[in-house]
Amino acid sequence: MNKESQALIEKYYAAFNAGDMDTFLSLLTDDVIHDINQGQREIGKEAFREFMNRMNRNYKEQLVDMCIMTSDDGKRAAAEFVVLGEYLQTDEGLPPAKGQKYRLPAGAFFEIRDGKVARITNYYNLQDWIAQVEKG
Repeated sequence: MNKESQALIEKYYAAFNAGDMDTFLSLLTDDVIHDINQGQREIGKEAFREFMNRMNRNYKEQLVDMCIMTSDDGKRAAAEFVVLGEYLQTDEGLPPAKGQKYRLPAGAFFEIRDGKVARITNYYNLQDWIAQVEKG
């Protein structure tokens, strides 16, 4: 375990849970790579900011039961957690939003460079999420 990388990922998720987007985005490299679950790859902090603006408009989420793992050299990290969410506003191409609540296991992989997140790849089961929100 690498303490610096562990602390970085803990701070990243603490900022996410607090809705502190300034701190959250400050932990990313300018050329951050974001691999969206079952989606495309986006590059750059501005693209990540736009993604988060859309997410925060459409969803209210808290991440719990966090387990963070890091490589000994601190260049890689992974996290497993549960997303507790509420679907606030319909997201394009997804079922209509009616304030449905969901509980979704998820994970993320990180590449770390110069003390910042240089890549994040998120994974969750989209079909599980769709089934939960369609059930209401």
